[in-house]
Parts: sequence; C-alpha cells; structure tokens
Amino acid sequence: MSAEIVQLVEQAGPYLSTAVSAYGVAVFSRAESAAVDATANVGRRILQTVWRRRDEQGQAELEAAVQDAAEAPDDADAAAAVRQQVKRTLREDAELLAELARILPAPGETVHVSASGERSIAAKTITTAVTGDNTTIRP
Repeated sequence: MSAEIVQLVEQAGPYLSTAVSAYGVAVFSRAESAAVDATANVGRRILQTVWRRRDEQGQAELEAAVQDAAEAPDDADAAAAVRQQVKRTLREDAELLAELARILPAPGETVHVSASGERSIAAKTITTAVTGDNTTIRP
C-alpha cells in the first residue's frame, strides 16, 4: 500500500470518527450542519466523497462499517473498519487521493482562536452565532 494512502488515512482518522459520532449513517445524506463542529463536517465530506466513488456493493460495505462505528463509538476496531474502507477505495481510485487531500486541512495547519469578555464568540468561520441575548423561551 502506498505510503501516501496510509498518511492520508491517518490524518483523516479523527475527522472520520467525529463525523460518524455526529452524523451516524446519515453522514451520506446530510448536508453540512452549522450545529456540528468543523471536524465533523470535514469527516462528512470525506465519507460522502468516498461513498460516491464506490459501486453499490462498496457503498453498502462502507455504510455497514459506519453503522457499526456509530453504534460503538469507543470501539477502536469499528473505527478501524471505517478507515479500512477508505483505504480500499483509495487503492482502487488513484484520483481520489488528490481529491481527499484537498478536503483535509494542510498538515500542521493550526488555527488559534480566542475570545475574551462576556458573551464573546470565537470561531475560525461562522455562519450564525447565538449568544443568548434577546432570546425568548416559549412553552
């Protein structure tokens, strides 16, 4: 197996695990969610990209691996099965490696965001932020 594939899957591992935890098997049909952190959304994009490149049987195998991992979030073997499915697809589709590399943040890219003060919000990117000001709770 190519060292590039191993490296990419190792880098993608935390994103995949977070996406599976956040979305479960809905990861294949859900759009990006502002309520889910950026890590989960990167993992969702990776899994959707891999899923679209597979045939019907491959899609079913990937879905089963994601389902198992979602049902047992602390099971390292279940998470490894998801990564193995990604590796299998990468070995079969040379163009996919470059596509997934574009989805992942650059290695070593670190973003530091800080907030200070009452009701401050810190984010690299943000669509909607609710601080609690002027909110109403309705029965």
